[in-house]
Amino acid sequence: MANHDPGSADPLSLHGVVPPTITAFHEDESVDYETTADHARFVVDRGVHGVFPLGTNGEFPLLSGTERDRVVETVVDEVGDEVPVIAGVGAPSTYQTVAHAEHAESVGADGIVVVTPYYYPLDHEGALEHYRRVAEAVDRPVYIYHIPSKTGNELSLETLAGLAAIDNIAGVKDSSKDVPWLAQAIDAHPDLTFLAGSDSLLFTGLEIGCSGLVSAVANAFPELVVDCYDAYDAGDEDRARELQSEVFQVRNAFKSGGAYMSGVKTALRMRDFDAGPLRSPLRLKDDESAGEMREELRALELDGV
Repeated sequence: MANHDPGSADPLSLHGVVPPTITAFHEDESVDYETTADHARFVVDRGVHGVFPLGTNGEFPLLSGTERDRVVETVVDEVGDEVPVIAGVGAPSTYQTVAHAEHAESVGADGIVVVTPYYYPLDHEGALEHYRRVAEAVDRPVYIYHIPSKTGNELSLETLAGLAAIDNIAGVKDSSKDVPWLAQAIDAHPDLTFLAGSDSLLFTGLEIGCSGLVSAVANAFPELVVDCYDAYDAGDEDRARELQSEVFQVRNAFKSGGAYMSGVKTALRMRDFDAGPLRSPLRLKDDESAGEMREELRALELDGV
């Protein structure tokens, strides 16, 4: 079994299941802060080890700066005394990222997650300068969020080595689905914490040395993903593999007939948790797709469905 302890450079020792919590909306697409806080409570009450507001599932690129800041404040107020809150603060500009990071620190977020800048290409020196300025602006651990399929910017292992040398850089949340990249990154930087960022690689991530799982499935079925992590942590790899297989099936159901995130919010409705619509141009599944997804999930006999 691979070592999957958090890195020594990570003061939060992040581990376990850290869902990228959702942003709830009213029917007019204004942010529903109360329900956003309730969702953080929903996953924490079901055993997760931390929360990550304003990741991809939090629809952060679709929110204004003011809305983003208030979401962080809302989630910290609700669960910040119970689990680490690592707040998504990334933006295309270093200037805006620093502003979000400073705000997150000021309202009590435990750490900050900085997605690689998106839209414009980012070179090696630009990446180093961006993360250095953000890390110097706050006295909080900084986690690099690597998701090249969404940002258009992939970090080379050479660039990651430069980033790892920056004070306050504590870890990497990797959603590249590039297992050789992740395995080599973990091997080269045992002092950093690595979080597996895809539901398709929960078990694999733990096997190669990740200490935690940032799971969209855990937004709707936290118990399932916590059970998978706990089984692995207890040395029961066979059980962990079985639960990963179940997560594959949930993931496939979420993907049918629309955006993955619409699957999350539709599944939450099955559990009597209404987080409202997605913000346009994203949209919830149509009735037919939602019905198909419900049938697939009910066949799995998940708790609460």
